[in-house]
Amino acid sequence: MLFLGVDWAEAHHDVCLLDGQGKVLGQRRLSDSLEGMRRLHELVAKHAQESEQVVVGIETDRGLLVQFLLGSGYQVFAINPLAVSRYRDRHTTSRAKSDTGDAKLLAELVRSDRHNHRPVAGDSEPASAVQILARAHQNLIWSRQRQANQLRSLLREFYPAALQAFGGHLQESDAIAILERAPTPAQGRSLSQAKIVSALRKAGRQRNLATKAAQIQTCLQAPQLQPPGQLAQAYGSGVVATVRLLGQMNAELETLERELAGHFEGHPDAEIYLSLPGLGITLSARVLGEFGDDPTRYQHPKARKNYAGTSPVTRQSGTRRVVQTRVARNDRLADACQLWAFASLRGSPGAHRYYQQLRARGQSHQQALRGLANRLVGILHGCLRHRQPYREDVAWPLFEAAA
Repeated sequence: MLFLGVDWAEAHHDVCLLDGQGKVLGQRRLSDSLEGMRRLHELVAKHAQESEQVVVGIETDRGLLVQFLLGSGYQVFAINPLAVSRYRDRHTTSRAKSDTGDAKLLAELVRSDRHNHRPVAGDSEPASAVQILARAHQNLIWSRQRQANQLRSLLREFYPAALQAFGGHLQESDAIAILERAPTPAQGRSLSQAKIVSALRKAGRQRNLATKAAQIQTCLQAPQLQPPGQLAQAYGSGVVATVRLLGQMNAELETLERELAGHFEGHPDAEIYLSLPGLGITLSARVLGEFGDDPTRYQHPKARKNYAGTSPVTRQSGTRRVVQTRVARNDRLADACQLWAFASLRGSPGAHRYYQQLRARGQSHQQALRGLANRLVGILHGCLRHRQPYREDVAWPLFEAAA
């Protein structure tokens, strides 16, 4: 066996190749290009007869470099940077660090400790596509919320009536339609109810038009402190630019949602995910994308729960025992599971009774949701393992029997 450590960076990669006894067979600094990958192959080919002989240690599990290594047939282990840092501390106390040293460190780590780490999952191309789209969708939602927060701060400075009219829904089509027409307090007061109704209709609202328009008009015409004319116009220009950006983000989100739904519904596991209470198409796509679909990745439900961050961590020493929330986790997946647990309270009587049971033990709302999410992840694992859709009586047998 040969062991290849890769310290990757944006412009170049440092690699170190070791044999089974830890002897350095070669070190290179390679460019992030086809030429660099060719030189990497040449280094390995001098010492390896088969690609399966090569075990790679690297600090990431995604990107073109990782895809290249997997496509070459190498065994690739994605090592958490925190684990690499702790491994470095085992061998040196000087805190010295270099890219070439890190490449050798990664090679040493997979040579001696790879049994304690997990190889990069062999997720299918459809699952990887779902993950990419789901993350892009979530990133755009976060960006939209940042823009909405900036708009809220801007309106607070000169246009509190708009905040009164739309509250915390500045990213929605109603607020965008009205603020684009009336970005200043003076323009807001001059809007008639008919113009507000027309703007709301063009924005897509179909119900309660007159009632909503009357509420908005009342708020916009309420007395407020007035900024000087030129300042109001300057603020208004900033409002128009921001709401137009929010409108474009909403349009792009709709496009991403359609594309995400198409990819997710074409996945073989989609039916199983959608059978679980609380999971719609978008949330199912997030959960599937983060878990992946490699059937060998999670040998036990506990491994899946640990990755999702729903299972607790116990710290015990002597007579002291503390149970804490898991910090080392996939944060995107943990967030999706929390939303999933909350949504399942309406769709599943068993989930609701389990949540109430946790609350009766003195757990907070968030703790009970995390406990429910932990149970749901285990149920999902069983459904995927047995290739069966969710069944309420099987998932919550004790609750069904009690009923």
